[in-house]
Amino acid sequence: MRDDLGISLGEDRNAGLRLLPWTRPDGNPCYLRTDDNKGHLSRLADEAEQMLLDMAETMLPLAERALADPEVHRDDLISLGTQLTQCLHDTLRVAVSRGGRLARPATTSARGAEDDGPELPAEACG
Repeated sequence: MRDDLGISLGEDRNAGLRLLPWTRPDGNPCYLRTDDNKGHLSRLADEAEQMLLDMAETMLPLAERALADPEVHRDDLISLGTQLTQCLHDTLRVAVSRGGRLARPATTSARGAEDDGPELPAEACG
């Protein structure tokens, strides 16, 4: 499945790659393959992600105030909506990138069956 940002969701095609918080000149996603989370590009991506999240955090109270103002001008609401949409796109990109870097739990147990978590005796459920 793909979102409108061109980011693959739920696919292993980009496993092991870090989705960067910027796009290529053609608008497609940009990925980094590295084992070094402290490298120059990784640090630059971390800083860019933090800047995007800070921007979204700044926009939220502005949006709340504008929406609470019954006299806010239509053009201001359109501008606000545009900025909020961009913040949401950016925040989603950061979330997908960070989620893709989380350790994936094993999907099978030693029995070879799918692992649904710890097993409890029936008495434990009342």
